[in-house]
Amino acid sequence: MALLSLVAEEPMHAYRMQQMIKERRKDDVVNVAQRNSVYQTIDRLLRDGLIAVRETLREEGRPERTVYELTAAGREALRRWLRTMLSAPAREFPEFPAALAFLPVLRPDEVRAALEERLASLEERSAALDADLAEGAAFLPRLFLVESEYRQVVTAAELDYVRGLVADLREGRLGWDYEL
Repeated sequence: MALLSLVAEEPMHAYRMQQMIKERRKDDVVNVAQRNSVYQTIDRLLRDGLIAVRETLREEGRPERTVYELTAAGREALRRWLRTMLSAPAREFPEFPAALAFLPVLRPDEVRAALEERLASLEERSAALDADLAEGAAFLPRLFLVESEYRQVVTAAELDYVRGLVADLREGRLGWDYEL
């Protein structure tokens, strides 16, 4: 979806797609850490007829770059995927709830220590999101910040929950005297 969205804006080559995702800080919601994953996705989109090769550029001193453009089928697929993703909650399997489901594998003190580490990470993430939102609001319309707003709200909710869980462990309102 991310790559289709970019070529919907304008035809571009793979390296530019990866750059734009990072420049726009979309790499927090789209995994493009490995350049190879972008190329693999492009191969699938080409194979499925959702993008097409527009041209191949050969600039002196630079590697050959293939520029891709969106096809009509790609535009329709992008719009359909986005409508579906917005309207229907996906059945996802995040790691944290899975870990919570198996707390008795560890001792309560181990769980509390791990959750306290998580709190520190969540507080850092929350502060970074606050800074990103403030910085972005200075030059971007809100439309381009809504996913960061969402992540901030979700992070705040998780912070509240984990703080409560740590307090319950600390005060003995949650505990067990066995390990699995």
